[in-house]
Amino acid sequence: MSQPTILLAEDEASLGMIVKESLESRDFKVIHCENGELALAQYLAQKPDLLVLDVMMPKMDGFALAKEVRKQDAQIPIIFLTAKSQPKDVVEGFESGGNDYVKKPFSIEELIVRIEHLLQRKKLQITTSEILIADYIFQFKKQTLQYKKEVPVSLTHREAHLLYHLNNNKNEVLDRSVILNKLWNNDDFFSARSMDVYISKLRKKLKQDERIQIINVRGFGYKLVY
Repeated sequence: MSQPTILLAEDEASLGMIVKESLESRDFKVIHCENGELALAQYLAQKPDLLVLDVMMPKMDGFALAKEVRKQDAQIPIIFLTAKSQPKDVVEGFESGGNDYVKKPFSIEELIVRIEHLLQRKKLQITTSEILIADYIFQFKKQTLQYKKEVPVSLTHREAHLLYHLNNNKNEVLDRSVILNKLWNNDDFFSARSMDVYISKLRKKLKQDERIQIINVRGFGYKLVY
């Protein structure tokens, strides 16, 4: 991907300029906007490759902006920059469509690493419709799971989305509250029990490869390892 375009929405002019110049020095093209409404207009006009959004902005905050973007594009990577660090704020960020959450103050190097990681993930998603999970072929859009050359098994909508998020966070804990709010729209007791049932179903469908485990990290969430 040659010179990816980053849309940076940051109302603090000095910080915005520092981030813009730092990213440009790494061969990114950067469009800097100082409020949410202007950023939305630039997103629609320019179709950038990734968004870096401050949360507290005039005219339209970052969460509201992300929701508007998600109506147009479910795949574009979104990173939030914010001083709001309470767990409920992080959850709201992911619920709004964010892929990553960088807390202020932050290191420019850390931000660049996170940007490059999300762009690489996006590139892989574009170049292949098949996701390899050990010896399984997972086709997210078709909602199928195939072990080696066997007949593909159909997945339900929630099974496919749950496996997709688990695999995108391979070897890392997938926060229970985040995924419950994303797929079940709440994290109450009954939704949590429902999620446990879906995890059990996925374990059964992945049991032919003994390397694959979905580990319950008590009090936090689940982790897919293979």
